[in-house]
Amino acid sequence: MQSKKVKQLAAKILNCGTGRVWFSPTDFEKIKSAMTKEDIKELIKQGVIKKKKINCQSRGRARILKKKKARGRKKGFGARRGRKKARTETKKRWMKRVRAMRSELKKLRKENPKAVEKIGYRKLYKMVKGNFFKGKKYVAAFVEGKKTKR
Repeated sequence: MQSKKVKQLAAKILNCGTGRVWFSPTDFEKIKSAMTKEDIKELIKQGVIKKKKINCQSRGRARILKKKKARGRKKGFGARRGRKKARTETKKRWMKRVRAMRSELKKLRKENPKAVEKIGYRKLYKMVKGNFFKGKKYVAAFVEGKKTKR
C-alpha cells in the first residue's frame, strides 16, 4: 500500500492528524507491506509507527517567575500594569485597614485604658467601622486627644 494511505489509516487509529504520524525510516518495507488496519495496529505496537508529541509552549519560565513573585520579587513599578485600585480588590484593602485599626484599638485599650474608656471602646470601634479614621495613627491620635477628625 502507498505510504500516504498508510499514514491516513494510522492517523485514524492513533486519533490524530497525518502530520503527527511518524514512520521509522529503517522499517519502510514493513510499512509498505501493511495492507489492513490490523497490520498497521501491529506496527504501532512494535514501535515502527508512532504518534509525535505536540510541541507546546513551555511553562517552566512562568513557574519560576510565579515563585519569585510569591517571595515578593519582580513587583516593582516597572512590572506593574493597572492602577492600585485595579491591582488589589477594594474590599480586601478595606479589610486590611479595618483589621489593623481594630488591633491598634485593642492595643490602646491594654496600654492606656483610661483614655479609651473616656471616649468609650464601643464608640471607637463603631467609628472605625464607619470609616471615621484614615489609619492606625489617626486612631491613636484621636484617643490621645491630639486630633479630632479625619
